[in-house]
Amino acid sequence: MRKYLIIGNGIAGTTAAEYIRKYDAKGIITLVGEEDIPLYSRIRLNEYIAGDTNESDLIIRQNKWHTEKNIKFMPDTIITGAEPHKKIVVTQKGEELFYDRLLIATGSHSFIPPIKGADQSNVFALRNIQDARNIKNFAKHAENVVIIGGGLLGLESGSALLKSGKKVTVVEFFSRLLPRQLDQDGAEKLQSMMENMRFAFRLDAQTSAITEQGNVVLKDKETLAADMVIISAGVRPNLDIARLVGADTEKGIKVDSRMQTNRPNIFAAGDVVQFQGLLYGIWPAAMEQGKTAGTNMAGKDMRYAGTVMANTLKIAGIDLASAGNIDVENKLEHKIVTDKGVYKKLVFEGDRIVGCIMLGDKKGFKKIVKDILN
Repeated sequence: MRKYLIIGNGIAGTTAAEYIRKYDAKGIITLVGEEDIPLYSRIRLNEYIAGDTNESDLIIRQNKWHTEKNIKFMPDTIITGAEPHKKIVVTQKGEELFYDRLLIATGSHSFIPPIKGADQSNVFALRNIQDARNIKNFAKHAENVVIIGGGLLGLESGSALLKSGKKVTVVEFFSRLLPRQLDQDGAEKLQSMMENMRFAFRLDAQTSAITEQGNVVLKDKETLAADMVIISAGVRPNLDIARLVGADTEKGIKVDSRMQTNRPNIFAAGDVVQFQGLLYGIWPAAMEQGKTAGTNMAGKDMRYAGTVMANTLKIAGIDLASAGNIDVENKLEHKIVTDKGVYKKLVFEGDRIVGCIMLGDKKGFKKIVKDILN
């Protein structure tokens, strides 16, 4: 019987395990995770922080699922060593795990910029369930919160804490919010809507330091009172295990269309992966990559051709969907519809839709994504 070892129980690793089992009923599958719970919804962590849901409700794959699929799940397990020539990895506790096929699906971690004072006890980042637990607990005694980073996670964190009665100020390096998902007009619309919810913003701003008192000092010398600071400056792939086994890395682990690395019998999938020069970092891509990796590990043949960069979000209760080329500089043919609480943009190349923004109303988004794909 073939032994499959999957390191990382996020959506990529768990999907891979599911597809291995689909095509190999008897193989031994071991799924290793660093966290203490099975696969859960990271995009709902802010609901948990806001008190809108319980931790147990975040879980997507209960332990019962692993039992039914005959998948050995090992939570709270950190890999610290590897001997790829022997097809072995070693856990922090010294346990040796053998494999015939290995999948690295270790995801990513929060990037903390070199800001003086970023190691203070009132400074947090949000990436996993333990981060969310820490933030929720600390926020009980905080009033003024500063979010460093006006991207998706930063705004969602701010929204969750605003619901808890906190005063929230967002500091964003760029001149607009959500630069990957919105153009200038759409970002201004969102900012106006969020300011009506009591958000405060400092755009085109840089943080120079976090003081011993926990306050945030900007490059223009303005000081923002802060009982709590959340840094949301993006993520970086977890490459330690890739390096242990000698997998080729650049920004992420380099893989081919079968999700195979340069090392024999070693695959990779999810946020840790670099495919054709791209790091995707979105749930649909991780799921599709996991499916591709699992299928090929089990001896079938499946090719990954990339994923349309599409996001369907809800920021502070406001629907937002964007996909493809949003044409930030308005160089392409486009059509814009705007109304109270709504901003829609379709981008065209010839008679073909190549991108869209839908703020405040995302009806028809799935059809538009299909049109972009075709």
